[in-house]
Formats: sequence, structure tokens, C-alpha cells
Amino acid sequence: MLIWLAIAALTVIPMFKLLPHFGIHQYWSFVCVLPIGTIALLWFMAMKLQELEKR
Repeated sequence: MLIWLAIAALTVIPMFKLLPHFGIHQYWSFVCVLPIGTIALLWFMAMKLQELEKR
């Protein structure tokens, strides 16, 4: 359990700073506490990055 909390904290902190650059509210980073939430946010960030590359 402690390992899971440490990994979640190490994921939430960088996401808290990265998400505003992709147009996502920074409090969505707390979704990273759930394993599927991390995958979903990474997928959404990749989609936004592809949109930025097309411009």
C-alpha cells in the first residue's frame, strides 16, 4: 500500500504542473491516484499534442 501511495504521489506532482500546458485544469492530476486515470490523462495529453503538431 505504501509503495502504491508513493508511486501515485510521484505521478500526481509532475502532472499537476504539466496539465495546464495542454489546456487541462491542473486538479485533474488527482485522477492519477487511480491506475486507469494515469493512462487516460496520458492518452488525452497525446491527443492534444497531436493537435498542436498539426497547427
